Amino acid sequence: MTTRQKTLYRGRFAPSPTGPLHFGSLVTAVGSYLDAKAHQGEWLVRIEDLDPLREVPGAARDILTLLEKMGMYWDSNVVYQSQRHAYYREALSILVKQGLTYNCTCSRKEIADSSVIGIDGPVYPGTCRNAKKHRQLTSSPKKQPAVRIKTGDQSVGLNDPVQGVIVQHIGNDIGDFVLHRADGVFAYQLAVVVDDAEQAITHIVRGADLLNSTPRQIFLQNLLSYATPAYMHLPIVTNAKGEKLSKQTLATPVEQNNVLCQLFAALKFLGQNPPDELRDCNLDSFWQWAVTHWNPANTTAAGGKRPDFIT
Repeated sequence: MTTRQKTLYRGRFAPSPTGPLHFGSLVTAVGSYLDAKAHQGEWLVRIEDLDPLREVPGAARDILTLLEKMGMYWDSNVVYQSQRHAYYREALSILVKQGLTYNCTCSRKEIADSSVIGIDGPVYPGTCRNAKKHRQLTSSPKKQPAVRIKTGDQSVGLNDPVQGVIVQHIGNDIGDFVLHRADGVFAYQLAVVVDDAEQAITHIVRGADLLNSTPRQIFLQNLLSYATPAYMHLPIVTNAKGEKLSKQTLATPVEQNNVLCQLFAALKFLGQNPPDELRDCNLDSFWQWAVTHWNPANTTAAGGKRPDFIT
Protein backbone atom coordinates (compact mmCIF):
# COMPACT_ATOMS: atom_id res chain seq x y z
CA MET A 1 0.00 0.00 0.00
CA THR A 2 1.24 3.46 -0.86
CA THR A 3 0.53 6.62 1.12
CA ARG A 4 0.32 10.17 -0.09
CA GLN A 5 3.06 12.59 0.81
CA LYS A 6 2.33 14.03 4.22
CA THR A 7 1.48 17.65 4.82
CA LEU A 8 2.29 19.37 8.07
CA TYR A 9 -1.29 18.81 9.23
CA ARG A 10 -3.99 16.66 7.65
CA GLY A 11 -7.15 16.10 9.66
CA ARG A 12 -10.47 14.48 8.86
CA PHE A 13 -14.13 14.19 9.77
CA ALA A 14 -15.50 10.67 9.36
CA PRO A 15 -19.27 10.38 9.93
CA SER A 16 -21.26 7.18 9.53
CA PRO A 17 -24.31 7.58 7.25
CA THR A 18 -26.72 6.02 9.73
CA GLY A 19 -28.91 9.13 9.78
CA PRO A 20 -28.72 12.92 9.66
CA LEU A 21 -26.10 14.85 11.60
CA HIS A 22 -27.14 15.73 15.15
CA PHE A 23 -25.57 18.31 17.44
CA GLY A 24 -23.00 15.87 18.82
CA SER A 25 -21.77 15.08 15.32
CA LEU A 26 -21.69 18.80 14.52
CA VAL A 27 -19.47 19.47 17.54
CA THR A 28 -16.98 16.89 16.25
CA ALA A 29 -17.10 18.33 12.73
CA VAL A 30 -16.54 21.88 14.01
CA GLY A 31 -13.71 20.86 16.36
CA SER A 32 -11.87 18.86 13.72
CA TYR A 33 -12.34 21.59 11.10
CA LEU A 34 -11.12 24.37 13.38
CA ASP A 35 -8.07 22.45 14.54
CA ALA A 36 -7.07 21.76 10.94
CA LYS A 37 -7.61 25.32 9.73
CA ALA A 38 -5.95 26.88 12.78
CA HIS A 39 -2.83 24.87 11.84
CA GLN A 40 -3.11 25.91 8.15
CA GLY A 41 -3.74 22.26 7.43
CA GLU A 42 -6.02 20.17 5.24
CA TRP A 43 -9.41 18.87 6.34
CA LEU A 44 -10.77 15.74 4.66
CA VAL A 45 -14.14 14.02 4.84
CA ARG A 46 -14.54 10.25 4.87
CA ILE A 47 -17.91 8.50 4.86
CA GLU A 48 -17.66 5.40 7.05
CA ASP A 49 -20.25 3.22 5.35
CA LEU A 50 -18.74 -0.16 6.22
CA ASP A 51 -21.96 -1.85 7.25
CA PRO A 52 -24.71 -1.61 4.60
CA LEU A 53 -27.34 -2.85 7.07
CA ARG A 54 -26.85 0.26 9.24
CA GLU A 55 -26.76 2.75 6.40
CA VAL A 56 -29.72 5.06 5.81
CA PRO A 57 -30.27 5.75 2.08
CA GLY A 58 -29.42 9.34 1.23
CA ALA A 59 -27.77 10.06 4.60
CA ALA A 60 -24.26 10.46 3.16
CA ARG A 61 -25.50 12.95 0.57
CA ASP A 62 -27.41 14.90 3.21
CA ILE A 63 -24.38 15.06 5.53
CA LEU A 64 -22.18 16.47 2.77
CA THR A 65 -24.85 18.98 1.75
CA LEU A 66 -25.17 20.21 5.33
CA LEU A 67 -21.40 20.60 5.74
CA GLU A 68 -21.29 22.73 2.60
CA LYS A 69 -24.25 24.78 3.79
CA MET A 70 -22.35 25.48 6.99
CA GLY A 71 -19.24 26.60 5.12
CA MET A 72 -17.12 23.55 5.97
CA TYR A 73 -15.44 22.62 2.70
CA TRP A 74 -13.14 19.61 2.42
CA ASP A 75 -9.74 19.79 0.75
CA SER A 76 -9.75 16.54 -1.23
CA ASN A 77 -12.19 14.05 -2.71
CA VAL A 78 -14.62 12.44 -0.28
CA VAL A 79 -13.63 8.84 0.49
CA TYR A 80 -16.21 6.08 1.01
CA GLN A 81 -15.20 3.02 3.00
CA SER A 82 -17.55 0.84 0.97
CA GLN A 83 -15.22 1.39 -2.00
CA ARG A 84 -12.01 0.51 -0.16
CA HIS A 85 -12.28 -3.21 0.59
CA ALA A 86 -9.13 -3.98 -1.42
CA TYR A 87 -7.07 -1.84 0.99
CA TYR A 88 -8.52 -3.61 4.03
CA ARG A 89 -7.99 -7.02 2.45
CA GLU A 90 -4.34 -6.18 1.78
CA ALA A 91 -3.71 -5.06 5.37
CA LEU A 92 -5.49 -8.13 6.77
CA SER A 93 -3.37 -10.36 4.54
CA ILE A 94 -0.20 -8.83 5.99
CA LEU A 95 -1.32 -9.64 9.52
CA VAL A 96 -2.42 -13.16 8.57
CA LYS A 97 0.92 -13.94 6.89
CA GLN A 98 2.74 -12.81 10.03
CA GLY A 99 0.74 -15.30 12.10
CA LEU A 100 -0.88 -12.52 14.14
CA THR A 101 -4.48 -13.59 13.54
CA TYR A 102 -6.68 -16.65 13.84
CA ASN A 103 -10.13 -17.74 12.74
CA CYS A 104 -12.94 -17.75 15.26
CA THR A 105 -16.22 -19.65 14.98
CA CYS A 106 -17.59 -18.83 18.43
CA SER A 107 -21.16 -17.62 18.62
CA ARG A 108 -22.11 -14.49 20.53
CA LYS A 109 -23.73 -16.66 23.17
CA GLU A 110 -20.58 -18.72 23.63
CA ILE A 111 -18.54 -15.55 24.07
CA ALA A 112 -21.02 -14.01 26.49
CA ASP A 113 -21.24 -17.20 28.57
CA SER A 114 -17.47 -17.56 29.00
CA SER A 115 -16.27 -13.96 29.03
CA VAL A 116 -15.46 -11.38 31.64
CA ILE A 117 -16.62 -7.81 31.09
CA GLY A 118 -13.92 -5.36 30.05
CA ILE A 119 -13.98 -1.64 29.44
CA ASP A 120 -15.78 -2.05 26.11
CA GLY A 121 -17.99 -5.08 26.70
CA PRO A 122 -17.20 -8.82 26.88
CA VAL A 123 -13.52 -9.77 26.66
CA TYR A 124 -13.10 -12.69 24.29
CA PRO A 125 -11.62 -15.62 26.31
CA GLY A 126 -9.39 -16.86 23.49
CA THR A 127 -11.31 -20.09 22.93
CA CYS A 128 -10.42 -20.51 19.24
CA ARG A 129 -6.91 -19.19 19.73
CA ASN A 130 -6.09 -21.78 22.38
CA ALA A 131 -7.98 -24.87 21.26
CA LYS A 132 -7.77 -26.31 17.75
CA LYS A 133 -10.15 -29.00 18.93
CA HIS A 134 -12.79 -26.37 19.56
CA ARG A 135 -12.48 -25.10 16.00
CA GLN A 136 -12.81 -28.61 14.61
CA LEU A 137 -15.94 -29.26 16.64
CA THR A 138 -17.71 -25.98 16.01
CA SER A 139 -16.66 -25.04 12.49
CA SER A 140 -18.89 -25.85 9.58
CA PRO A 141 -18.25 -25.57 5.82
CA LYS A 142 -21.37 -23.41 5.66
CA LYS A 143 -20.23 -21.06 8.41
CA GLN A 144 -17.58 -18.49 7.67
CA PRO A 145 -15.28 -17.67 10.59
CA ALA A 146 -14.48 -14.26 11.95
CA VAL A 147 -10.82 -13.22 11.98
CA ARG A 148 -9.37 -12.03 15.29
CA ILE A 149 -6.06 -10.37 16.10
CA LYS A 150 -3.84 -11.76 18.86
CA THR A 151 -3.46 -8.95 21.38
CA GLY A 152 -0.84 -10.50 23.64
CA ASP A 153 0.37 -9.08 26.93
CA GLN A 154 1.10 -5.41 26.45
CA SER A 155 -0.21 -1.98 27.31
CA VAL A 156 -0.84 0.88 24.90
CA GLY A 157 -1.09 4.48 25.98
CA LEU A 158 -1.60 7.98 24.66
CA ASN A 159 -1.53 11.50 26.06
CA ASP A 160 -4.71 13.20 24.94
CA PRO A 161 -4.69 17.02 25.26
CA VAL A 162 -8.33 17.00 26.41
CA GLN A 163 -8.78 13.64 28.14
CA GLY A 164 -5.30 13.31 29.67
CA VAL A 165 -3.12 10.20 29.85
CA ILE A 166 -4.89 6.99 28.82
CA VAL A 167 -3.32 3.55 29.29
CA GLN A 168 -5.03 0.36 28.20
CA HIS A 169 -3.91 -3.25 28.56
CA ILE A 170 -5.26 -4.56 25.29
CA GLY A 171 -5.31 -8.24 26.26
CA ASN A 172 -7.02 -7.79 29.63
CA ASP A 173 -9.23 -4.80 28.90
CA ILE A 174 -10.32 -5.64 25.35
CA GLY A 175 -9.12 -9.13 24.39
CA ASP A 176 -8.48 -10.49 20.90
CA PHE A 177 -10.77 -8.28 18.83
CA VAL A 178 -12.34 -8.95 15.43
CA LEU A 179 -10.80 -7.56 12.23
CA HIS A 180 -13.13 -9.27 9.75
CA ARG A 181 -16.60 -10.33 10.76
CA ALA A 182 -18.16 -13.69 9.96
CA ASP A 183 -20.71 -11.93 7.72
CA GLY A 184 -17.89 -10.61 5.53
CA VAL A 185 -17.84 -7.03 6.83
CA PHE A 186 -14.46 -5.54 7.73
CA ALA A 187 -14.35 -4.29 11.30
CA TYR A 188 -14.19 -0.57 12.03
CA GLN A 189 -10.91 -0.90 13.95
CA LEU A 190 -9.06 -2.25 10.92
CA ALA A 191 -10.72 -0.05 8.32
CA VAL A 192 -10.13 3.23 10.13
CA VAL A 193 -6.45 2.43 10.72
CA VAL A 194 -5.92 1.55 7.06
CA ASP A 195 -7.78 4.64 5.85
CA ASP A 196 -5.92 7.02 8.14
CA ALA A 197 -2.60 5.61 6.95
CA GLU A 198 -3.49 5.63 3.25
CA GLN A 199 -4.81 9.20 3.49
CA ALA A 200 -1.72 10.27 5.48
CA ILE A 201 -3.83 11.65 8.33
CA THR A 202 -1.58 13.37 10.86
CA HIS A 203 -4.15 14.57 13.42
CA ILE A 204 -7.42 12.98 14.52
CA VAL A 205 -9.97 15.12 16.38
CA ARG A 206 -13.10 13.16 17.26
CA GLY A 207 -15.55 12.42 20.07
CA ALA A 208 -14.55 10.86 23.38
CA ASP A 209 -16.96 7.99 22.68
CA LEU A 210 -14.14 6.59 20.54
CA LEU A 211 -11.47 7.02 23.20
CA ASN A 212 -11.53 3.32 24.15
CA SER A 213 -10.93 2.41 20.51
CA THR A 214 -7.76 4.47 20.16
CA PRO A 215 -5.33 2.06 21.92
CA ARG A 216 -6.56 -0.74 19.66
CA GLN A 217 -5.92 1.43 16.63
CA ILE A 218 -2.43 2.38 17.84
CA PHE A 219 -1.80 -1.33 18.43
CA LEU A 220 -2.73 -2.12 14.81
CA GLN A 221 -0.72 0.83 13.50
CA ASN A 222 2.36 -0.57 15.22
CA LEU A 223 1.81 -4.05 13.79
CA LEU A 224 1.35 -2.66 10.27
CA SER A 225 4.27 -0.21 10.57
CA TYR A 226 1.98 2.79 10.12
CA ALA A 227 2.66 6.20 11.63
CA THR A 228 0.46 7.04 14.63
CA PRO A 229 -1.45 10.32 14.27
CA ALA A 230 -1.87 12.81 17.11
CA TYR A 231 -5.22 12.23 18.82
CA MET A 232 -7.60 14.62 20.53
CA HIS A 233 -10.96 13.42 21.85
CA LEU A 234 -13.61 16.08 22.31
CA PRO A 235 -16.21 15.86 25.09
CA ILE A 236 -19.40 13.96 24.34
CA VAL A 237 -22.67 15.86 24.00
CA THR A 238 -25.43 14.26 26.05
CA ASN A 239 -29.17 14.76 26.32
CA ALA A 240 -31.07 15.77 29.44
CA LYS A 241 -30.89 12.16 30.69
CA GLY A 242 -27.11 12.11 30.40
CA GLU A 243 -27.20 9.80 27.37
CA LYS A 244 -24.85 10.31 24.42
CA LEU A 245 -26.66 11.89 21.50
CA SER A 246 -27.20 9.24 18.85
CA LYS A 247 -29.79 7.75 16.57
CA GLN A 248 -30.59 5.25 19.33
CA THR A 249 -31.39 8.06 21.78
CA LEU A 250 -33.51 9.84 19.16
CA ALA A 251 -31.17 12.80 18.79
CA THR A 252 -32.71 15.74 16.93
CA PRO A 253 -31.14 16.44 13.51
CA VAL A 254 -29.21 19.68 13.09
CA GLU A 255 -31.59 22.50 12.28
CA GLN A 256 -30.77 23.81 8.81
CA ASN A 257 -32.90 26.97 8.79
CA ASN A 258 -30.40 28.84 10.97
CA VAL A 259 -26.99 27.23 10.63
CA LEU A 260 -25.20 30.10 12.40
CA CYS A 261 -27.18 29.42 15.56
CA GLN A 262 -26.10 25.77 15.46
CA LEU A 263 -22.46 26.65 14.76
CA PHE A 264 -22.45 29.26 17.53
CA ALA A 265 -23.82 26.67 19.98
CA ALA A 266 -21.14 24.16 18.94
CA LEU A 267 -18.44 26.77 19.48
CA LYS A 268 -19.78 27.55 22.95
CA PHE A 269 -19.97 23.87 23.86
CA LEU A 270 -16.30 23.59 22.92
CA GLY A 271 -15.46 26.35 25.39
CA GLN A 272 -14.43 28.94 22.80
CA ASN A 273 -16.55 31.81 24.28
CA PRO A 274 -17.67 33.44 21.02
CA PRO A 275 -19.06 37.00 21.27
CA ASP A 276 -22.83 37.31 20.96
CA GLU A 277 -22.58 39.35 17.76
CA LEU A 278 -21.17 36.27 16.04
CA ARG A 279 -24.71 34.87 15.96
CA ASP A 280 -25.76 37.51 13.43
CA CYS A 281 -22.72 37.71 11.16
CA ASN A 282 -22.18 35.90 7.87
CA LEU A 283 -20.49 32.52 7.59
CA ASP A 284 -17.18 33.92 6.38
CA SER A 285 -16.93 36.22 9.40
CA PHE A 286 -17.94 33.42 11.74
CA TRP A 287 -15.24 31.06 10.51
CA GLN A 288 -12.61 33.82 10.42
CA TRP A 289 -13.24 34.56 14.11
CA ALA A 290 -13.53 30.87 15.06
CA VAL A 291 -10.28 29.83 13.35
CA THR A 292 -8.34 32.81 14.67
CA HIS A 293 -9.49 32.24 18.26
CA TRP A 294 -9.49 28.42 18.31
CA ASN A 295 -7.92 27.21 21.55
CA PRO A 296 -8.17 23.47 22.29
CA ALA A 297 -7.01 24.15 25.87
CA ASN A 298 -10.44 25.67 26.54
CA THR A 299 -12.13 22.40 25.60
CA THR A 300 -12.45 20.44 28.82
CA ALA A 301 -13.05 16.72 29.18
CA ALA A 302 -16.38 17.42 30.90
CA GLY A 303 -17.59 19.52 27.97
CA GLY A 304 -19.32 22.85 27.78
CA LYS A 305 -22.87 23.84 28.61
CA ARG A 306 -25.40 21.87 26.59
CA PRO A 307 -27.71 24.14 24.58
CA ASP A 308 -31.34 24.09 25.63
CA PHE A 309 -32.46 22.90 22.21
CA ILE A 310 -30.49 19.66 22.46
CA THR A 311 -32.64 16.55 22.96
